[in-house]
Amino acid sequence: MTDTMTKPAPINHWLGGKLTPGTSGRSAKVFNPATGEVQGLVDLASRAEVDTAVAAAVQTARSWRTVPLSRRAEIMFRFRALLDARRDDLARILTSEHGKVHADALGEIARGIENVDFACGIPNLLKGGYSEGASTGVDVYSIQQPLGVVAGITPFNFPAMVPLWMIANALACGNVFILKPSEKDPSASLFIADLLQQAGLPDGVFTVIHGDKEAVDALLEHPDIAAVSFVGSTPIARSIYQKGTEHGKRVQALGGAKNHMLVLPDADVNMAADAAVSAAYGSAGERCMAISVVLAVGDVADGLVDAIASRLPSLKVGPGSDAANEMGPLISREHRDRVAGYIGSAADQGATVVVDGRAQTFDGNGFFLGVSLLDHVTPDMDAYRDEIFGPVLCVVRVPSYEAGLKLINDNEFGNGTAIFTRDGGAARQFQFDCQVGMVGINVPIPVPVAYYSFGGWKASLFGDTHMYGPDGVKFYTRTKVVTSRWPDPAGSRVDLGFPQNR
Repeated sequence: MTDTMTKPAPINHWLGGKLTPGTSGRSAKVFNPATGEVQGLVDLASRAEVDTAVAAAVQTARSWRTVPLSRRAEIMFRFRALLDARRDDLARILTSEHGKVHADALGEIARGIENVDFACGIPNLLKGGYSEGASTGVDVYSIQQPLGVVAGITPFNFPAMVPLWMIANALACGNVFILKPSEKDPSASLFIADLLQQAGLPDGVFTVIHGDKEAVDALLEHPDIAAVSFVGSTPIARSIYQKGTEHGKRVQALGGAKNHMLVLPDADVNMAADAAVSAAYGSAGERCMAISVVLAVGDVADGLVDAIASRLPSLKVGPGSDAANEMGPLISREHRDRVAGYIGSAADQGATVVVDGRAQTFDGNGFFLGVSLLDHVTPDMDAYRDEIFGPVLCVVRVPSYEAGLKLINDNEFGNGTAIFTRDGGAARQFQFDCQVGMVGINVPIPVPVAYYSFGGWKASLFGDTHMYGPDGVKFYTRTKVVTSRWPDPAGSRVDLGFPQNR
């Protein structure tokens, strides 16, 4: 907590293996969401500062790509061990700047470490193919090579996990990485940078440049940035993809979501209610894989709404620094007020406010909002159409599986979905029918493990590859095919014909 007489701490860039103060003269306030107090001032880079960082990265890329795979893997193993040993320290940073409770922060870090685990196998992941004797005296083989300098632009809601989705594979593949984290909670990225340095990563291979739109535009337009990874809202993802590809870059941009959970009449109501509460209100609903809509089929609706509502009074909402709390504040006062506005608009538009999070009061000036449950929501309401990104769960009553499926498939987003049922045939049909990238069967938040890949469909993803896992390796490398021949010089002759595979 920052004393009112104490100047907020500066949060600098990470350039050339050390903290480096910004030179733009601009900064942004970093709040403690639990108290509403300013605890830091993060530097905001100018275009010139981005250009300087990229120029240094280009020089470093020439040497890093030649580092043997065994050495890169060794660094990843050391980095993984340091992350594991410092989980609590990193979690405290997340709680301080994002507001999530300590247990949730530890969960985020654990999922991030899984991606480092995957990257530790880079010698195996970069094995190419080889065809001996493709033609007389000719062998053909493929190799995967790094792109060079790549950048990541990451969101406020997972300031450790999402960067690790990108960093681990990108570095292991031999790229130099420039991270532009959210200016709302930037300190986790600097903690990660320090651990990478301790693990033996050469100075300049990983850079953190803080900033706002000016820095983002500079990265997207810079000719020496080969690829950009992004996670955020759909409007920004669409813009990032368009601008990045216009400037010749490879881009993967993950956007927003409106994740539905379809509950069939045969489902275990208590199990479904537990899952809905966990998936809707965990991390204050500020995650792209949160369940924000429950589609209750037929007669299951009344019992399910009652079961969800009965669980809400016992949820403990408060500062993430208190281990007894299960949900912390939202990221900012403005976002808190925006989320609260959906509760009022839903009531005005005809929904039933079963539990009103605005009625819960909190001490101090933190950005808290209690959990809300809305029933009788219809697809024409703002609370259904928009990505709320907060602790608000909508229940839409549908007459049948087919009606629920239609709502899922008609939605502009296709990030995640889930079905709760005891019927294996219905579940199997659902995974075939739904037009969504990640599907859970009696699993409310189907985030893939690190050796698969994360990504949605439709307006939830812009680009051809998903994030991390095998797609991550594919995104951060390009394939080169080599055709080689070592003939007897005595048999050499001029041949203007097309090469023959015989």
